[in-house]
Amino acid sequence: MTSEIDGNEVIPGQSVSLRLTVLVPTYMPDPPQWPSFEAPNLHIRVASSGPVSETIEGETWSGVSRRYLITPMVPGQVTLPALTASVTWADPDTNAPLQVDLETEPLTITGVVPDEARELDPFIAADTLELTQSIEGEPEGMSPGASFTRSVTANIRGASPMFLPPLLPQQSVDGLRGYPDEPVTAENVDRGVVSGSRTESVTYLAEGGGSGALSAVTLKWYNLNSGAVETAELAAVDVSVEGPPARPADGNAPRDWRGTAQAAIAVLLALLALALVVRRARGPIGQWWQATRLAWQRSEHAAWRTLLRKIKARDLAGVRHAMDVWLRVSAPGGQSNPTPDVMAALNALGRARYGQPPGGDGTAWQDLAHALTDMRRAARGERQDDPLPPLNPSPMAARSAQHGKKTV
Repeated sequence: MTSEIDGNEVIPGQSVSLRLTVLVPTYMPDPPQWPSFEAPNLHIRVASSGPVSETIEGETWSGVSRRYLITPMVPGQVTLPALTASVTWADPDTNAPLQVDLETEPLTITGVVPDEARELDPFIAADTLELTQSIEGEPEGMSPGASFTRSVTANIRGASPMFLPPLLPQQSVDGLRGYPDEPVTAENVDRGVVSGSRTESVTYLAEGGGSGALSAVTLKWYNLNSGAVETAELAAVDVSVEGPPARPADGNAPRDWRGTAQAAIAVLLALLALALVVRRARGPIGQWWQATRLAWQRSEHAAWRTLLRKIKARDLAGVRHAMDVWLRVSAPGGQSNPTPDVMAALNALGRARYGQPPGGDGTAWQDLAHALTDMRRAARGERQDDPLPPLNPSPMAARSAQHGKKTV
């Protein structure tokens, strides 16, 4: 694999070309798995890819070439480490597929700002940059409820529109409220030349009397052809709304500072009273909480949940200890004994873990959980099968049910 790059220093927003070429003495049954050159502050796109051939020591080698456009987005150095391309090619003798990993060479790309453009913020370099503006509606002499839309478009050639900043600043004019749309960006690549546009629109609604101006739009940029900083500019837009000023919204109404202070004092007094009550009750509440927590820890339900967690973790020693605790707290008169099904499942787990040779536990853990569940139900008097009553009982069935008889 060979690599060719046409330079390591470039103006931010402009691109250097990197070409990777992979050649094999036979053919490639599958396309190469190319590396990804993604890195912070770099914009990378694939410009072209296609088959190539070359004569090496009198033999024709075939392969694939891919060209990347690497664009630094900010000034400074960015280093791309060595990356891997996976190539599958046919063995010359057997035609069997062979795979090899090839490494690229490390690359350092530096974004350099020309001295003439060091004061630009944001920095924009392009062949051409134009601003256009359109107004839909009448911005002057409006009545409350009327509206108009201001749209500004920046057309750029020689750089991606992603480098263009926001065009319309957020501003307020008496009597108007603005509703911005989402910016629309379009990018084109024609024979390696990047161009595109960014369009922003704001609809302004007249709410009350007032006048002013929507600010001018100014964008300074570096002309790659002339090597000079130029300015694209759009004029300000005068606006006016007839009628009395709009009533201020609730959020802009004068504050009742006296009422606010009284409310704050009332809240503070309430908090002090609550703190006093909590302080006096802290001792009894703490004792009650400790007693409740201790009762829960000693309950059958807590012991059962601990046992289930040990089964889920497949901790055999922990299961035996947790089962002893559960048996002790679940029996009214003290310790109860596990059922034969429980003992059978435990013995199966013991043989699987400690037998000679050790074996798999199969379904023994599931069998143990089922056996313990059945044992708990039996101890609590729960019925396994509880048949539903007939949906439409006949009078005879109802009388039989009252006498404890079953009607078929």
